[in-house]
Amino acid sequence: MNTPLTETTYYILLSLITPLHGYGIINNVKELSNGRVNLAAGTLYGALETLKKKGYIELFKESSLRKKKEYTLTEAGHKALAEDFKRLKELVAVSQEILGG
Repeated sequence: MNTPLTETTYYILLSLITPLHGYGIINNVKELSNGRVNLAAGTLYGALETLKKKGYIELFKESSLRKKKEYTLTEAGHKALAEDFKRLKELVAVSQEILGG
């Protein structure tokens, strides 16, 4: 089992189910989190470098126009996301038992 993902990392990986460039990731993360997670460009690009090193994402394509880079999930990234989704579902199930509702 991989280390649990941070909320920000989880949303970034979830955003990359389909290839996106940085600005698209920033907007998608904000939308998915209902505005709770607002990524600055520097934070995002640092996170993308870390995720590339872990093998969770890869460069999908690079446009020569304005040097836009699109990223996508790798198989390892899909696996990490699925494992964390399972972990989060278990947390919710246990919490519902204890807290009710």
